[in-house]
Amino acid sequence: MRFINSQDIIEKVAAAVIKANTVLPTDVFKAIANALVYEDSLTARNIIEIILQNAHIAESEGMAICQDTGLVVVNVCLGQDVHIVGTSLETAINEGVRIAYKAGYFRNSVVNDPILRVNTNDNTPVIINYQLVSGKELSLTISPKGAGSENMGQLAMLKPLVGLKGVKDFVLEVVKKASANPCPPIIVGVGIGGNMEKAVQLAKGAVLRPINLRNELAYLADFELELLKAINELGIGPQGLGGRTTALAVNVEVFATHIASLPVAVNLSCHATRRVTIRI
Repeated sequence: MRFINSQDIIEKVAAAVIKANTVLPTDVFKAIANALVYEDSLTARNIIEIILQNAHIAESEGMAICQDTGLVVVNVCLGQDVHIVGTSLETAINEGVRIAYKAGYFRNSVVNDPILRVNTNDNTPVIINYQLVSGKELSLTISPKGAGSENMGQLAMLKPLVGLKGVKDFVLEVVKKASANPCPPIIVGVGIGGNMEKAVQLAKGAVLRPINLRNELAYLADFELELLKAINELGIGPQGLGGRTTALAVNVEVFATHIASLPVAVNLSCHATRRVTIRI
């Protein structure tokens, strides 16, 4: 049995949340910079350069990359031989987020009820997803997600007969409808299979996968590139003002499903895709 003090979790979560909101992941930054190589629209190139400059300023000054510092999602990978002492893991995570949002002067974007809508004033509660594994591991992937991109996600329960073509058509429909709203260039996460909730979980996980990694299944790796090409041919471009850079990557994940089902979920993330993984 491994014992972890909740205070250690609080401190590490707080530091990770501040980093997530101020430092753009290296793979995302490189992909945005690489877009300048093939982007031939002057307007699009200017926007990409501003995005890169914004990322430089945010990191050097310790300021938020985006004014929408999001609703925090924490994906927890918890070893079954780990025991948290002090407060509960959930309490520790929320306290770390609470501290970080105050220390970082980040916008509080969480309301206590979807209808009554009173701001909680500390950006909690956090959404926490748990995965129980063997051993003594405790890792947390922290992802603040803004509403502009999150609001554009969609789920469809397709008929199995439509196959990959039907999936492609749905993904393109979602991206076209989203247009400028998710602040492109975007990352597109696609979840296929499972049931209604599993497809969404797959899409949410896909959007957080490093964008330089393709799916291990060859047919899905090819499908990711096919979708990326088709999306960038839509001409939406950075911030929706035209160009060849609508998406930086398309990540697809699949899971077993019912013989009569083909659930497909699409989750979009803006160019300020924020994620930090910590291991405690």
